[in-house]
Amino acid sequence: MTRIQPSFHPSPSRPKLRLPPGACDAHCHVFGPHRTFPFAEDRPFTPADAPKEALFALHEMLGIERCVVVQSSCHGFNNDVVADAIAARHGAYCGVALLPVSVSDEELKRLDTLGFCGVRFNFMKHLGKAAPIEAVIAFGDRLARLGWHLQVHFESGLIGELAPWFKRSPVPVVIDHMGRMDASLGIAQPAFRQLLDLMRDDRFRVKVSGSERLSRQRAPYEDAIPFARTLVAEFGDRTFWGTDWPHPNSALGVPDDGILVDLLSEIAPTDALRQALLVDNPGASIDFPWML
Repeated sequence: MTRIQPSFHPSPSRPKLRLPPGACDAHCHVFGPHRTFPFAEDRPFTPADAPKEALFALHEMLGIERCVVVQSSCHGFNNDVVADAIAARHGAYCGVALLPVSVSDEELKRLDTLGFCGVRFNFMKHLGKAAPIEAVIAFGDRLARLGWHLQVHFESGLIGELAPWFKRSPVPVVIDHMGRMDASLGIAQPAFRQLLDLMRDDRFRVKVSGSERLSRQRAPYEDAIPFARTLVAEFGDRTFWGTDWPHPNSALGVPDDGILVDLLSEIAPTDALRQALLVDNPGASIDFPWML
């Protein structure tokens, strides 16, 4: 807990690709500032501050107008840091919470009024013990009453175990970071085939974010592109993209967000595919409650 992880890239490049109006970053985080929003005592990692103002500046530079801010495990179950970022953007941003399955209905309703639209559950060893999957799926009944979705972040090796449970979910399931595949194993690997099978059920969505997490190469992460491109080509109406800023626990080092944006020209190689990925799909599936 004493080692502070690197923060966001200090000078990301301006991307060559121009994003369509209304583009959405469907996955990012805010950390601190810790003096205002303390990190959880039992946090699995300690990041450097990555406050909302830095995120807003990045989005302005990249041409991003909407955003889904995902609560990070370093802040635990206190979602105030995300609520603060949402409030500052007057409806253009919404949030995904981290919560225990024992959370009260009153707290769920409060978060709903603040602009949250889903709950994330991590099944990643480095992020600590996960809630039992059967309890997570049962919790979906309470999410359904709010019109929220279930967001899941899991190690690729767990997909066979978790997929039958995900199929029981009473609400849409959003899969983070392409199921955290190992890009070095190629798109024929069994775990990726299982992900494609899941996606044939129209209750599932997937974020083609985290190319640098799948990759076993340095930027521009060419080994990860076929995974994202396949998902967009086959499920173009149910894919989202996000920066994953400020890139916590990134094994290859903090990536340049401008490079990640430019990868979209390969992930979604036509204007129509990028319009769906960045604008239409988030608009249809994510609740931005105060958008004008």
